[in-house]
Amino acid sequence: MDVLRPSLININGRIYRKNITREQTYQNEEEDFDYSASPDCLDEPCDTVEVEQTEKGYRCAIDVPSVLYKYIIGKKGDTRKRLETETRTSINIPKQGVEGQIVITGQQRASVISACTRIEVLMESFRMKQPFTHFLSFALNQPEIQERYLQFKEEVLKNCSQDSGVDGSIFQNPAKLHLTIGTLSLLNEKEVTKACKLLQQCKEDFIKDITGSKPLPLEIVGIEYMNDDPAMVDVLYAKVHPKDGSDKLQLIADQLVKHFVSSGLMTKEWDRVKLHATVMNTVFRKDPSAEDKRDSGRQGLKDRESFDARNLMKIFGKYHFGNLDLNAVQVSQRFSTDSSGYYTSSGLITFS
Repeated sequence: MDVLRPSLININGRIYRKNITREQTYQNEEEDFDYSASPDCLDEPCDTVEVEQTEKGYRCAIDVPSVLYKYIIGKKGDTRKRLETETRTSINIPKQGVEGQIVITGQQRASVISACTRIEVLMESFRMKQPFTHFLSFALNQPEIQERYLQFKEEVLKNCSQDSGVDGSIFQNPAKLHLTIGTLSLLNEKEVTKACKLLQQCKEDFIKDITGSKPLPLEIVGIEYMNDDPAMVDVLYAKVHPKDGSDKLQLIADQLVKHFVSSGLMTKEWDRVKLHATVMNTVFRKDPSAEDKRDSGRQGLKDRESFDARNLMKIFGKYHFGNLDLNAVQVSQRFSTDSSGYYTSSGLITFS
């Protein structure tokens, strides 16, 4: 870690430095952190923690998904004990697997706020290590697109199967064709509900204004690869073009990421959303349900066997996958699929 440029964590508009003082390998992956507020957030008016005064002092309750309890407890309770000692508070954590609130009590209001802040920083740090459970996307699984995609697959295997690494195992499931906007780690039903409500709010705040409450006509034509060597490709994707030449789709995607990042439900990984529809991916060789790193944000690139796309690009570089009127964006579950074969929707909004 560069000590002059430490990692920053945004929690409810407050910026904290994550200073790793020492690393320990625990069974529960707990690490020791030094929690330091940035100079801009040292004053009390920056505090957004709700602390209530009681007969015995002060009390604060914060929502924490049960899967993160172990990181706050630590090995043999060491992390909780250290937090309680350093902040002079008492921290009550529900039983493992029981969704609820962590309750902090103490004699001094500042002590309770300090404990809450440390727990929030710890929680956000380890949230980043959780596998993503949902993703925000535009579905592209319309019948015409699926049919043209299957023709593409058939023709590629007919003309390029002799090329290194090209075989049927690396093609996307046609029912799952989509444009990923961003990935989400939603760790309980409350967070799923929050994400769905935020998506609905985004429709009212800016999506209706951008689209004029009308579908966006798109053309899917041409293919491109992610890396810089066509002889060793891991991901091949179809390019999406608004038929009216506007940047409306890009604006919607970028604004969605901005709002979901601000809410704490998504981590910003790119300056701009890369709108693409994955058609071939080498991670599918071992796991047909996997996503590429750009789609997943956490999927590793280990044990990949790249393929030679030079011949494929020459023959199919301008392949036309079809046209569609895009009219919806949705929060989808990563592994669950509906009757159509597409990812199960937890929440969906239409443009019209």
